[in-house]
Amino acid sequence: MAHSAEEEVARDFICFGNHDAVIVVCDATCLERNINLVLQIIEITTNVIVCVNLLDEAKKKNIVIDLDALAQKLGVSVVDTVARRKKDLQKLMLEVENILSEPYIKKPIVKYLEPIEKAIDIIEPLINQKVNKQINTRWLCLKLLDYDETLINSLDKFLGFDLLSDEEINNKLKEARNHLVENGIDVKSLRDIIVSCIVKRAEDICKDTVKYNKETYITRDRKIDKILTSKLTGIPIMICLFALVFWITISGANYPSRLLSEWFFWMEGKLTAALQYIDAPAWFIGILVDGVYRVLAWVISVMLPPMAIFFPLFTLLEDLGYLPRIAFNLDKYFKKCCACGKQALTMCMGFGCNAVGVIGCRIIDSPRERLIAIITNNFVPCNGRFPTLIAVLSMFFVGTVSGAFKSVFSAILLTVVIIFGILMTFAVSKILSKTILKGVPSSFTLELPPFRKPQIGKVIVRSIFDRTLFVLGRAVCTAAPAGIIIWLMANITINDITLLAHCSDFLDPFAQLLGLDGVILLAFILGLPANEIVVPIIIMAYISSGKITELETLSDLKNLLVANGWTWVTAISMMLFSLLHWPCATTCLTIKKETQSIKWTAVSFIVPTVFGILVCIIFTSIARLFV
Repeated sequence: MAHSAEEEVARDFICFGNHDAVIVVCDATCLERNINLVLQIIEITTNVIVCVNLLDEAKKKNIVIDLDALAQKLGVSVVDTVARRKKDLQKLMLEVENILSEPYIKKPIVKYLEPIEKAIDIIEPLINQKVNKQINTRWLCLKLLDYDETLINSLDKFLGFDLLSDEEINNKLKEARNHLVENGIDVKSLRDIIVSCIVKRAEDICKDTVKYNKETYITRDRKIDKILTSKLTGIPIMICLFALVFWITISGANYPSRLLSEWFFWMEGKLTAALQYIDAPAWFIGILVDGVYRVLAWVISVMLPPMAIFFPLFTLLEDLGYLPRIAFNLDKYFKKCCACGKQALTMCMGFGCNAVGVIGCRIIDSPRERLIAIITNNFVPCNGRFPTLIAVLSMFFVGTVSGAFKSVFSAILLTVVIIFGILMTFAVSKILSKTILKGVPSSFTLELPPFRKPQIGKVIVRSIFDRTLFVLGRAVCTAAPAGIIIWLMANITINDITLLAHCSDFLDPFAQLLGLDGVILLAFILGLPANEIVVPIIIMAYISSGKITELETLSDLKNLLVANGWTWVTAISMMLFSLLHWPCATTCLTIKKETQSIKWTAVSFIVPTVFGILVCIIFTSIARLFV
C-alpha cells in the first residue's frame, strides 16, 4: 500500500520487475509492526525471505523470538541476523540461493472478511483468463476492488493494454462491488477493513512467536522521550544541543584551519617559484596562483575543518536516534505553516551544507511540500557562512569577553542568529503555502526509533566521505572559476580604477539602503560560487590589493572595517544578509538537478534574496532612527 514515490517504485519492481527473490528486513525490537509489510509482500510474490535483524538489540531488551514458529506461520523462510556480523550476511545470502533453487508454493495466509473473499472469488476466474503474465491474481483482484490508481497505471504499462477498458472485467467489478455494498462495505471503508485484517493477522502471528521477558523494556527510552519531546523541555534542549555542537565546531576548527592556511600559503611560495623558474608569464602566474590557487586555498582551509567537525557530530546525533525527536518537536510548527514535519530533518542537514539539505528533501513525499523545503533550506546557514557570521560576531559583539568564555559567547550568539533563520523558514514556508504553493499539509507518520549506541568509526568514515568530501568537491569545482574572475576584476583597470572598484561604486547607493556598502554587496555577488570567499574579497577591495589576502588578527580586520565606515548597524546588516541571501552556486546546481526545473531553481534563488533585502532595509530603517 504505497504512500510515497519511493514506495511506489519498490512496489512496482516487486510486482513487475521480474525479481529473483525479495528480502524483507524486519526490526526484531518491533517485529509485529514490521510483519504488516511482510504480509503485504507475501500476497504479491512467493519468493520471500524474512530477515529478522537487530537481534542483538532485542536480546538487550530481553525480547525472545521463536524463529521456527514464525517461519511456519508465515510459510516462508526466516533468517536471523545482526547485520554488523559478516557471517550473518553470508547466512542470509545462502538462504537466497536455496529459495532460488526451490521456490515456495504457498497458500494465502491473510483471510479477509467473508464479503471481501466472496468479491475476490467473483473476479479472480476472469482475471486469470485475461492476465496471462506472471502476477498474483488474488492480490490483483484486491487492488482492483480497492482501486489503487498508481498501481493500475503501472499495471497497464506492464500488460501493454488498459485492463479496466475490458467490458467483461468492468461488469465483474461492478458485481463484486455491489456484493460488498450489500454487505455494508463501501469503497471508502474497504481499505481500512483490509488494513485491519492484515494488522489482526500480524498480531496473531506474533502473539505466540514473540515473548517479552521484560515488559518494561522500553521504559528507559520512554522516560528519555518524555524529556526530549516535552512541550516544556523539548525545544530548549534542542537549542542547547545545537549551541553545544556550534561551540565544539567553532572551538575545534580554529587551530586546524590556521594550520591548513599556513600550509597552503607555504605551498603558494613553492608554486610561484616553480612557475617563475620556467619563465611563466606574470599574468599567467597571477591568474593561476593569486586567482585560482588562493581562492581554492581559502575555501579548503576555511570550509574543511568546520565540516570535518560538524558533519560527524550531526551524524552522531542521527545514529543516536535524536534527529527524529527534532522532527517531532518541530512538526506542529511546520504543520501550522502548511508544510511537512520532515522539513525539520532537511533543515538540520542544511546546517552542514545547503546542497546536502536540498538533496535530503527527497524524503518528503508531497511535491508541493518538497518544493517549500527546497526553497527555504537556504535560511539556515551552512558551514560556508559560519566563518563570516563568527568573524563579525567576534569583532563587534564578543570583543569585551575574553578567555574560554569567548567561544561560548560566540556559540550562544550564533545560535540566536540561527534561531532567527529558523523563524524565517517558518514565515516564508507559510507565505509560500498560501501563495504560489497552495495546498493542505500531508500527514506525517513518524516512528521514534530506539536510542542506540552510535558506531563511532562508521560515523566518522561516513560523514567524512559521504558528506564532507562530497560537499567540498562541489565547492572546489565552483570556486576555481570564481578565482579567475576575481583576479581579473582586481587587476584590470579603467581610468586607473579597477573593475572591482567600478562595480562597488555602482552598487553602493543600493547597498546603503541595506545598511551595507558597495564593496560588501559586490563581495556577496562574487562569492556566489562559495560563501567562504566573501570576507577575503572585502579585504582585497578595501586595501586595493590585486590578490586575495588575509590580515594577521581579527583586531586588524576590525580596524580595517571601521576605517571603511563599518558600525554595529553594518555588522548586523552584514549578518542578516549573509543569513538570508541567495544560495551558493553549488546549492543552485543541486536544486536544478533535484527539481529538473530552471523555473524552480530561479524561484529558490529569488525568494531568499527578496526576503534578505526586505529584512535588511527594515532593520536599517529602524536602526537609523536610534543612531
